[in-house]
Amino acid sequence: MTSPVDERLPLGRLAPLAVQHVLAMVAAPVSTVFLTAAALRLPPDRTASLLSAVLVLCGAGSLLQSLGAWTFGARLPFVMLPGGAAAALFLQIAHDHGPAVASGSVLLAAALLLAVLPLYARVVRLFPPLVMGVTVLLIGISMIRVAAQLVTGPGSTAPPKAVALAGVTVAVTVLAHLVLRGVWQRTAVLIGMAVGTLVAVTTGLGALTPAAGSGLSLPALLPYGAPKFDPVAALPLLVFSLTTLAEITGQTVLSSETAGRVPDPGRDVPRVARADALVSLAGGLFGTSLMVTSSENIGIGRLTGVRSRFVTAGAGGLLVLAGLVTPLSRLVAGLPAAVVGGSALVVYAVIAVMGIEMLSRAELGARSNSLVAALALAVGLLPLLAPNLYGGFPGWVRTIAGSGVVAGTLTAVLLQALFATSASHKDIQAPLLGPAARRRGAAR
Repeated sequence: MTSPVDERLPLGRLAPLAVQHVLAMVAAPVSTVFLTAAALRLPPDRTASLLSAVLVLCGAGSLLQSLGAWTFGARLPFVMLPGGAAAALFLQIAHDHGPAVASGSVLLAAALLLAVLPLYARVVRLFPPLVMGVTVLLIGISMIRVAAQLVTGPGSTAPPKAVALAGVTVAVTVLAHLVLRGVWQRTAVLIGMAVGTLVAVTTGLGALTPAAGSGLSLPALLPYGAPKFDPVAALPLLVFSLTTLAEITGQTVLSSETAGRVPDPGRDVPRVARADALVSLAGGLFGTSLMVTSSENIGIGRLTGVRSRFVTAGAGGLLVLAGLVTPLSRLVAGLPAAVVGGSALVVYAVIAVMGIEMLSRAELGARSNSLVAALALAVGLLPLLAPNLYGGFPGWVRTIAGSGVVAGTLTAVLLQALFATSASHKDIQAPLLGPAARRRGAAR
């Protein structure tokens, strides 16, 4: 009997299911490209090229994960997206060191992910929910500031019409999320962008400036010039690439269970990670950040009852086609910056809440866990609250300590390891003590 995950569907049934998956996931690549283009001040033609590259890579990654090739891809109903947190770190590096360094950082991070896979079991233990929660929360908070800068524009004070336009975009996004259901609810961010742009054009609060061109086009290779490699500047993405192993593990187990396959993380997680790293290497050459496998389409599989990996492969093919048909990408490349900023506020606030959810699973009632989270967040928030705190230190110190995400994550990893080692040492020593000595130790 054919397993549900390997079921081959007739084209007439597969096509509409594949379209549903595309609708459920397309908001992520589109919004990520707009945020990147607005933050880097890219002209419409380069924005269109970047969107084309991201859609093609999302499609290629979805095909690779769904169909598998050699030891790449788990042959599960996965789709691939540009990671929101990874894109935030990419923009942070680009802002501090230039986009060429950011592209080089993507290549270094993808190479590191490939290199550590033989040590997968050891590396993943460094990033329990406590550490992951701190990392994701700091990413969300730091990028909310970037979203605000998209609204303010080049100056430090936002024009009232820009704030109003961002507010309309946020309000429509929230309303769409409340009113719509199923697949359409997942497109709330896109609907917010569309309505925000319509309001901008009809009221004069902003302008839509599509890029010129039509027909088919290939994405531009090395859009920021030759990548520059700076391991110190790349630290935020290097650390993040390691944390993704924990997320990949959870998503692979969840997808396997949903698809009716017995979970086998030791076999499937390295396959998923290899595919992520391979597509991310291509992404670094085409100007994108790290590409990550996502399980956000699992809900559609549950709703439809169809678990076939060939449906997500079909969605991948549609994404490749959409990336090569340029009129769409050139039209949406000219969205007003305030609209993009409003959508960014929603996206990055959701990322911050995801971090809080992860922390809630970390048993913060335990004294050691609460102390680790508190100190890691304090170290991570210091660069945001006091940007000049490390101004007198050498450049490499400013790069590491001045990145809230890196500083907070490293602090959480080190403190977590310290407390875990201390607890293990006490567990070993306790049997060597008599009852009276243990009571005196507990009293102290």
